[in-house]
Amino acid sequence: MRMSRPVESTGRGNLLLAMAFARPRKTDSENELYEYAVGALGRRMRSVAELKRLLRPRVEADEYGQTLVELVIRRLKDRGYLNDAKYAAAYSSFRRDNEKFGRRRVVTDLKIKGVHGEVIEKAVDSVYDEVSDEKQAREYLKRKRLKKPTDQKQTARIFRQLGRAGFAPKTIFVILKKWEVDDETLGALESELE
Repeated sequence: MRMSRPVESTGRGNLLLAMAFARPRKTDSENELYEYAVGALGRRMRSVAELKRLLRPRVEADEYGQTLVELVIRRLKDRGYLNDAKYAAAYSSFRRDNEKFGRRRVVTDLKIKGVHGEVIEKAVDSVYDEVSDEKQAREYLKRKRLKKPTDQKQTARIFRQLGRAGFAPKTIFVILKKWEVDDETLGALESELE
C-alpha cells in the first residue's frame, strides 16, 4: 500500500500537498482490457484513436501489447460499440445544437480527437448542410450574451471570439457590418487576419 505525501501545516490548517494517483495496472488478458474499454465507452463516447490512447498504458509496450489493443479495438468495432463515423456525426450535431459552434471549430476538435479527415468531412458536411453560418453565429452570440460592441476593443474581442468558435471571417464581417461597426475598425481587423 502506498502512503500519501506528508501533510504540510499552514496557518489555516492542514493542506495535502499532492494526491498520489496509482498508475494503470498492466494486463496481458484480452478480456480484462476489453472490459476496461467497454467501461470507458460507457462513461463517454470516444473515437478509435482516443480509445487506443487510453488502452496503451494498460499493456506492455511490446508487439504483444499492441496486438492486444488492436484485438480489443476490432472486437469493439465488430460489436458496434466503436464507430468513428457515428461518433463524428453525434459530436458534430451536439456541438452545433448545444454549443452553437461553427463548422471550423468542430472540424478542428474532431482532428484533435484523431478522427480521419474523410470521416470528418462527411459528418460535418451532413450536419452543417442546411445551417446558415450567419444564423449559427448569431445564436452563438446570443448563447454567450454578447451584445453590439460600443468601441474598437469590444469589436476586436467579439471578432476573435467568433473566430475561435469556428466561424469564417466572411461571416463575422457580415455580422459586424450589420451592427454598423465603423470602417476603420473593420479595416484594422482585416489587416490582423493577414
